Amino acid sequence: MSGKGILSVLILLALQSLVGGDYIPPKKYDGFVYKNRHHLSYDTIQIEAFYDPLCPDSADSWPPLKKALHHYSSRVSFVVHLLPLPYHDNAFVASRALHIVNSLNRTATFPLLEAFFKYQAAFFGAPTRNLSRAFIVDEIVKFTSAIVGNSYHTSIKNGFNDTNSDHLTRISFKYAASRGVSGTPFFYVNGFALPDAGNALNYSDWRSIIDPLIGAKKSTKNEESLHYLL
Repeated sequence: MSGKGILSVLILLALQSLVGGDYIPPKKYDGFVYKNRHHLSYDTIQIEAFYDPLCPDSADSWPPLKKALHHYSSRVSFVVHLLPLPYHDNAFVASRALHIVNSLNRTATFPLLEAFFKYQAAFFGAPTRNLSRAFIVDEIVKFTSAIVGNSYHTSIKNGFNDTNSDHLTRISFKYAASRGVSGTPFFYVNGFALPDAGNALNYSDWRSIIDPLIGAKKSTKNEESLHYLL
């Protein structure tokens, strides 16, 4: 069975687990908020990205999107949801590390995600094919500690010894399934999926998507003001 076929089966199982009498929503909305920009208002463009920290296409898509986020500043809010793909070795472990760090120091979450994007080749494929899961976890603990600060080393290591980070990472996978996402990167803007899932968008693409939305809001406000004056 192909990687996408396996993922389709896993998503079907995840969707089945989301229904039933014992289903309870998570305590918090899934995702990592970029620079505390999660303003649910009519004046803010909402962007959601589904990323795999060990996905090369996710890594390629982040720099132009980050540039667009800085260009639009508070006019755009941004949330990342993790979808560790089964055909990217150790993506689940890397995702657990992100959840652990997010619970310890939220300001370190995106620097760690960027570090995984930059050095992801060291954590999947041929370099890790003959390594044990325990060794991989230990290496990711060391890597994560070096990025966020060695003072967090014990807390990060302990995070892999409890079930909370595992639970949160499973929730992220199931949330992606509930939104119909089966690959990364995948983007939603104001709740609507963008086409060409799995492809990185460049900076001009994001400008062409967001500029008309901001322009439309200004136009609507002007029309409402004129109507009021009449």
